Amino acid sequence: MQFSRQPSSPGEQGSVATIDRPAEERATTPHRQDLNGLRGLAIGLVVVFHVWFGRVSGGVDVFLVLSGYFFVGSLVRRAEAGGSLNPLPALRRVFLRLFPLIAVVSILTALGTALLLPRTRWADLGDQLIAVLGFFQNWQLASTASDYLAADGSVTPLQHLWSMAVQGQFYLLAIALVSVIAYVASRVNPNYFRPSLAVTLLILTAGSFLYALAKSSRHQAWAYYDSGARLWELALGGLLAVLMTSTRSRQIASLPFSVRATIGWAGLSSILLCGIVLDGAQQFPGPWALVPVLATLALILSGVGDDTPWTSKTLAHPALTWLGSFAFALYLIHWPILVFALVITGRPEAGPLGGALIIALSVAGALALRRLIEVPVERGGRSRRYTVLACVVTAAVVLAASVAWQSYASSQTTGQRAVDTLDLPTHPGALALTDGAEVPKASMVPSIFDAPLDLPASTLDGCIADFLERDVVHCTYGDTDADRTIALAGGSHSEHWLTALDELGKSHGFRVDTYLKMGCPLTVDSMQTLSDNDYPDCVDWSRGVLTELADASPDFVFTTATRPSSDGPGDVTPESYVHVWQELGRDGIDVLAIRDTPWLHNDGVAYRAIDCLATTTSPDHCAMPRSEMLSDVNPAPSAIADLTNVRLLDLSDSVCGPELCRVVEGNVLVYHDSHHLTASYVSTLSAELGRQLSVQTGWW
Repeated sequence: MQFSRQPSSPGEQGSVATIDRPAEERATTPHRQDLNGLRGLAIGLVVVFHVWFGRVSGGVDVFLVLSGYFFVGSLVRRAEAGGSLNPLPALRRVFLRLFPLIAVVSILTALGTALLLPRTRWADLGDQLIAVLGFFQNWQLASTASDYLAADGSVTPLQHLWSMAVQGQFYLLAIALVSVIAYVASRVNPNYFRPSLAVTLLILTAGSFLYALAKSSRHQAWAYYDSGARLWELALGGLLAVLMTSTRSRQIASLPFSVRATIGWAGLSSILLCGIVLDGAQQFPGPWALVPVLATLALILSGVGDDTPWTSKTLAHPALTWLGSFAFALYLIHWPILVFALVITGRPEAGPLGGALIIALSVAGALALRRLIEVPVERGGRSRRYTVLACVVTAAVVLAASVAWQSYASSQTTGQRAVDTLDLPTHPGALALTDGAEVPKASMVPSIFDAPLDLPASTLDGCIADFLERDVVHCTYGDTDADRTIALAGGSHSEHWLTALDELGKSHGFRVDTYLKMGCPLTVDSMQTLSDNDYPDCVDWSRGVLTELADASPDFVFTTATRPSSDGPGDVTPESYVHVWQELGRDGIDVLAIRDTPWLHNDGVAYRAIDCLATTTSPDHCAMPRSEMLSDVNPAPSAIADLTNVRLLDLSDSVCGPELCRVVEGNVLVYHDSHHLTASYVSTLSAELGRQLSVQTGWW
């Protein structure tokens, strides 16, 4: 190997070191139609599984491996061909490849949001736009994956762009690694370049994979978006590119045809079955992500040489290569179209015909983006300059508009909880239902912009464990010096009663000790989240709480008695709840079990009260029939027939009228999202809750 010194550009002063490697040792660069077809297959699986099955297919993981393989391979070839080691040209190519198309899709999505989504969702999209165009959206999604309040909102039409952020971050890392290692090798010994890069990528792959194993076992929702946990998929593809010299390619091509055919068959069948057999949203990027990753590597290796197996010939089919030619644009555009279609139809899923129309629109949109944006950028010259300039300027305008709207929305908030200044004579809230209080004409509190701030004190105090935390967080409210104690335990639907319990504790002399975790009612059995994903941390946390409760021996444990039925309208008392009450009974602890409050939904699709109010002229348009939210008979009494330590509370008539459950009662907003009560409304429930507690405890 030799190295030479050349200017990195015609007008550059000075010189830059380069690597010059003999042609017979360089990575091979034949155009692989089968890999282009593999891209087409991957995007096809992504779109089909998103639209019709609501699952992760493994196609994104195929893209990550291919991205690492192609990008690192191109960097290595440029370095070894005597190209400049200056990283700026590579950064420019990355920008031209990613930014214009992502910017256009982001702009179109912003326009669609302004037209189709309520103004209460615009500020969130502004945050998303900044994260997308800054290539850190994966980190934003990772942080909100542990935020129950953020997780409640509808899926953002830009959520899928997390993978673009991961790729962009890897590209920067790869450019830095190749540039530094090539520079050092050119000064020391050029023969060290490829081995040094291979060892570095191997270490990154191993470290990232081990990190993904550890992170996925504890905090899978975070790991799914974590660049550190995804790095191994791209680095492994890059490692293969580094190892694929011409000599090694010939060695692979000389393997028996049956061996390469078997490898290809295993790879292709694994990719086709991945989305059916595995739940990628639940299991990636942990060890099960090895299935699509290794399958992609197998297909790359099996197609080396002229005598290719049938799998490579299948992937090289014109239909798949055509799909692969605009795979990037199709990936970017299909998700916003799907989300907006579901918003327009108000349905939880697309259905066969609706899904076919969504796919057709996505393909048409992707082809248009390919022709209008990608091709001019690839062509270069004046068309590239004008296209990129238009994308940058328009993106800047949209970002400025987003910042302006966020500033406006902030100006419409008081910056404090409405409950702290609630005036009962003008805003009786639940008292209008329970006590027949007069409701004067007054504006609603909290406003649609203040509602997200009207939360229980425990959320603001950090006294509720998030999705990622297993340790028990303990705080005290009410009369902190009292001898009598109510332990408030469970998830956020236990938590939202804290405002009333805190007031009652101060008035009637009892402590309120909190044991709370987002999305986790007390359970000793397996627990699932709202999205039907398993939530193993919930069981571990619950065990810790039950141990602490047995030691503390409170007078009562206050927790929820029901939850919405997964099989239809109404509510049920899960058997897992009964098991917890039985265990508390064996420890001599009595239970105050309260019927859960109704959850807002439209044919199974959750909707936020503030979103509905932002798009209607009357709050009654946002109401739901009580029969669709609550069973005619409270299911809890029959569930506790054999238990003597459980006392039931039911405030359903304080939240719903005889026929309708409204989102505004007595000039007070009932929900700050789709299923959590505002602190203001819970405060107006204090009188009725106090009456029922008096009967069940005998304390006053």
